[in-house]
Order: sequence, then structure tokens, then C-alpha cells
Amino acid sequence: MLPKGANLQKIRDGNRTYAITPHLPGGFIKPDLMRKYADVAEKYHGVMKLTSAQRVMITGLKAENIEEIWEELGMEPAMGFANCVRSIKMCPGNVFCKRGKQDSIKLGMELDKLYHKKEMPSRMKFGVAGCQNSCAEVHVKDIGVIGTDLGWDLYVGGSAGAHPRLADLLIEGLDYDEVLHIVDVIVKYYQKNADIERMGQFIDRVGLKKFKADVLAAFYQGVSQTTQPLVPQSPENRDIVPVPGGLTEGTLVFGDKITADSIISDIVRIYPQTVPVFRSFGMGCLGCPSATGEAVRKAADIHGLNLNEIIASLNKVI
Repeated sequence: MLPKGANLQKIRDGNRTYAITPHLPGGFIKPDLMRKYADVAEKYHGVMKLTSAQRVMITGLKAENIEEIWEELGMEPAMGFANCVRSIKMCPGNVFCKRGKQDSIKLGMELDKLYHKKEMPSRMKFGVAGCQNSCAEVHVKDIGVIGTDLGWDLYVGGSAGAHPRLADLLIEGLDYDEVLHIVDVIVKYYQKNADIERMGQFIDRVGLKKFKADVLAAFYQGVSQTTQPLVPQSPENRDIVPVPGGLTEGTLVFGDKITADSIISDIVRIYPQTVPVFRSFGMGCLGCPSATGEAVRKAADIHGLNLNEIIASLNKVI
């Protein structure tokens, strides 16, 4: 089991080191808290690292010190579990930047309050940029908004990583309240209809045309969910071929035993009750394209876990 709020970083000569990442909305931190960060890192021989999600990570820590470190910091972890809203990245906007068109800090902080750590079908990241320079990397976020002279433009389905995907423009010229409303529509539609897949993979699977039609219909009708169930498109009607790393149609079928060579994405598709088992071993990134395409054997090796113990636990729950 992982220590509270920690991520396994390295296994070297049998010794494990961990990292913790406290939540810092928007990356804003007061001097006294930064001093506390530095004191804690020095005391426990850790290294401070600025992350791409506008946070300060402390890495190189021992498991037995994690709980005490959290108490000394007096802060909450940035991530509750793998498949949730992990971060809302925001630029300085028109409050601090001469190029800013809209107040990205106000909108970003509100989205952080509404969605941070909320459970999702897969991991999710937001980006809020006050102008078209897109310093918050809106085009590689699951949901992203960009400020213009006319309001906010909203994008969906972006991601970086092993299988990058540029986000699709969904709607333009929104005001502040309209952004909050359509984000609510998108999130609930995604929660209701997606498998364990990123927003972009979900859009590619059902087709951008259908996704856009359903979401905008709900938005304009003033409701937060579509009432019609999602009907998978036939291959000839799909707009886009699904990207690598999405849920696969592998060789595993219902009734089969799970083996070391079984692919994780196939396991959770056939046996969704195995998800808590994976999480209990600290293998929580079930929506990550790199992770879902791996065999259990490889994932166990990466995490330094006992393969036979994982296989036994998975087969027990099915």
C-alpha cells in the first residue's frame, strides 16, 4: 500500500523513495509557506521540484516519514486517486498580465473549487488561459478555455503524453457563467457515458459530431445531461479512428482466468470489479494510455510489486 498522498518514484537496490505533492490552486504560494516547504524538504533530505501542474513536489522521501511530513506542512495532497480531476492549470490572466483578455484566475479558481479531486472515468486535466498565447496549455487539456476580446472559447479532448492529441474547438464567445454551465454539461456527459478512457479517447470513440451535438443540445436546453442513452457508432459512421492506448478488443473473454500476460485495459473492460484491486496495489493510472496497454507482468515490474500476489488477488475478485 502506498503511504498517504504519496507516489512511488524510484526502486533502487530494493529501496523505495516517494514524492508528495500538496495542492496549490493556481500555483499561488505565500512566502511563509514556501519557507515551510524548504524546511521540511531539508529536514527529511528531500528535493523540491516545480511541476507542470503549478505545484511544488518534494521527492526522494522515505515511506516512514510521509505521515509526519504532511502533519508538519499542514496541507492536503493534490491528488486523491488516479481517475479524478487532477489539476486546473491557469495563467495570470488580465489581473497580472498585459496581454490578458479575460480573468483566468477567477475562472480557474472557481473550476478548481468545483472539480478538483472529483472522480471521473479517467484522469482529467483543465487549462484556463487568459489570451490566445495559451500559457495554460489549453490545447493539450481534457477541458480548456481561452480568453478572447469576445469572451471565452472552449476546447475538449486534448492530451499530451505517450499518445498526444490536440483538443477540438467546441464553442466560442462564452461569458463567465456560460463557461461554468457548459463545463458542467461536459463533465456529466463524460461521467455518464465514458469507459476508463481520457476525454479525447472518448470523443474519438463516439465521434466528434455526436459528442458536439449532444453536449450543445444539453447546453442550449439548459439541462446538465442528455436524456437519450449513448448509442455506439458503427465503424463506418465514425468520424475518427480511436487512438492507440484506448480500451482495446483483446483476446481476454468473460470466464477466462487472468494471467501475467493479460493486458490491463482488457482486464478492466471484461472484469470492472478488478479496478479496486489495481488501486489497492497502488496501480491507479487505469486511464493512462501507457499503463492500460501494458501486461500485468510489466506493470508489476515497474511498480516493484509481487506479480503472483497481484494475479491471485485479481482472480479471487472475478
